Amino acid sequence: MKFAIFGNTYQAKKSSHAETLFRILEKRDAELSVCREFYDFLVSDLKLDIKNVRLFDENDFEADMVISIGGDGTFLKAASRVGKKNIPILGINTGRLGFLADISPEEMEVTFDEIYNNKYKVEERSVLQFNCGNKKMETSPFALNEIAILKRDSSSMISIHTTINGAYLATYQADGLVIATPTGSTAYSLSVGGPIIVPNSNTIAITPVAPHSLNVRPIVIPDDWEITLDIESRSHSFLVAIDGGNESFNENDRITIRRADYTIKVVKRFNNVFFNTLRSKMMWGIDSRN
Repeated sequence: MKFAIFGNTYQAKKSSHAETLFRILEKRDAELSVCREFYDFLVSDLKLDIKNVRLFDENDFEADMVISIGGDGTFLKAASRVGKKNIPILGINTGRLGFLADISPEEMEVTFDEIYNNKYKVEERSVLQFNCGNKKMETSPFALNEIAILKRDSSSMISIHTTINGAYLATYQADGLVIATPTGSTAYSLSVGGPIIVPNSNTIAITPVAPHSLNVRPIVIPDDWEITLDIESRSHSFLVAIDGGNESFNENDRITIRRADYTIKVVKRFNNVFFNTLRSKMMWGIDSRN
């Protein structure tokens, strides 16, 4: 099999399992391509001796499967590079929570045994597409997790006039608004009070951040509906955060958000159950008194 590998390049201890990963794949005579930035980190910082690999930059790679070793942030970066390539991504978790990257380092050996025996499943995850007229984006306009509209300064809130399929929904007076996929429902959206949505439910969650009024709550809509946003701000500008990366916009920039025309394929072990992940990662339903 051909694998393309991305990894965390910030904390050495989180990438220390990379040596085990390369050993496992070498034993299976896998054909490996490694993101140049990750390779340089492994060689220069971790002093690993990595042989017989191809290096690639940006999205200049082809593979049967992509491997992300790190946390969910690393997975999101890998997903951005994969884009429309339709290559499934396996996430090995060396971070903290790990909803996307949910294979523990201890499970690597058995997971690759299952992969080579074709005993795994691939889940399709929807992606959001951001558009702002003819404005050129510095970051990718596609989000696997969420698109967040946020105030720039620390004091005054912003007003977000929200329309769904041309019908006026509400004006959110808040610190921001998070538009999340089911995949992103357990990320930033959840931290500001959004609902947990099961994968593949074909929905989008719209959740205000610190709303000024108590009578606005999160709302879930079908993911084939289009969201239009017009923002007012005392500073006449605001931030747009797309899966962590952000840039500034002016208040006269009209924003539209819709489902992208492609999905991201996520590799899961054959016995993976979303509700089991909720219980193990978030202590869902656990009674702390027991």
